[in-house]
Amino acid sequence: MDSNTYGQGNKSVLPGLILLMRPRQWIKNAFVLAPLIFAGQFLDWVSVGQSLLAFVLFSLASSATYVVNDLRDIEEDRIHPVKRLKRPLASGRVKPAQAYVLLAILYGVLITGFFVQPAVMQVIVAYLLLNLAYSYALKHQPVVDIFTIAIGFVLRVYAGAMAIGVPVSSWMFVTTLSLALFLAAIKRRQEITQSGDAARKVLKMYSVSIVDKFAEISATGALLFYSFFVMSARPELVITVPFVLFGLFRYWYIVEFLGEGESPTDALLTDKQLMITVIGWVVASLWALWPQTTGVL
Repeated sequence: MDSNTYGQGNKSVLPGLILLMRPRQWIKNAFVLAPLIFAGQFLDWVSVGQSLLAFVLFSLASSATYVVNDLRDIEEDRIHPVKRLKRPLASGRVKPAQAYVLLAILYGVLITGFFVQPAVMQVIVAYLLLNLAYSYALKHQPVVDIFTIAIGFVLRVYAGAMAIGVPVSSWMFVTTLSLALFLAAIKRRQEITQSGDAARKVLKMYSVSIVDKFAEISATGALLFYSFFVMSARPELVITVPFVLFGLFRYWYIVEFLGEGESPTDALLTDKQLMITVIGWVVASLWALWPQTTGVL
């Protein structure tokens, strides 16, 4: 193989490696930035920098978990009608050996994170271990799999709090957990309705009716706990409650009527009303908390 062919081969692999890291999914790591907003420290450039660094570290960690998961599920993905075409490893765009090299690089960068944000990295290690357990065992356990996904979002919020050195209230934890459980339950619901139990083995132990109940309970809990959090700790954020209500309604509409919502990221990026709602919530939160520069969550 000559040098030109080798160079072209590297260029063809690079997009696959980037796709393997799933950068579109990094939007989930915006939960890391939530403490920055709720603590009112978004005017402190040091806190902003620390939060953004934590976001980057968590994004790399989540990419590492995607690589591990795809390596673990490569054979199943190759027989899946959609994943065999979209997943870089299953489609053959990226070889397993190349994925392992990428994984080593990601872990190497994360190790350097201990020198700049040791507290955040402790949370990230917990996240990585949780996802290893998920990839190899927990994702096959009904209900446990949903809670495992949700705990990952709670860890994102906790990492964001560690980055700027503020405590997180119990209300914030339980609100995040409830919202994440809602999104995870909806994901399972859409997998069942769109792919049946072919998407993943655990779906054989679910039904649409039961995950609908999970989603309804979680959505109700998220709204109630968020409202309690606002009234008890951040009353100035009461103007954001309608955005939360509309967002939940709109997302359920997307799921029930439009048949979408399996991926919260795709729903957010493709539905204009949902995107406007999220942006409106952020703007309203910043406006309500703008005069404050310190506080607790």
